[in-house]
Amino acid sequence: MFIAMNRFQVIRGEEKAFEEVWLSRDTHLAGVPGFVEFHLLRGDPQDDHTLYSSHSIWRSRADFEAWTRSDAFREAHRNAGSNKPLYLGHPRFEGFESIQTVKGG
Repeated sequence: MFIAMNRFQVIRGEEKAFEEVWLSRDTHLAGVPGFVEFHLLRGDPQDDHTLYSSHSIWRSRADFEAWTRSDAFREAHRNAGSNKPLYLGHPRFEGFESIQTVKGG
């Protein structure tokens, strides 16, 4: 399993606009080989921003990397730069290989 995360420092007061961008867009993930699930996470507010993270789970790193080279990826991200500035700096990508999974009852 591979987990891909992007962290966003959303400017205080822009949280609703940021969430609307994500909630109203087509992710183009349905049917992508190796895609398992996606989550948009909101953290606690800080003085100048609220931390958000997009979190997608993939069957493998290779599946994730293939998606980043696909038409579906380009289509999902085509308007990413067209919104007014909603966050501080650039999103920060973090990728993780799963080494242990513990499931509940």
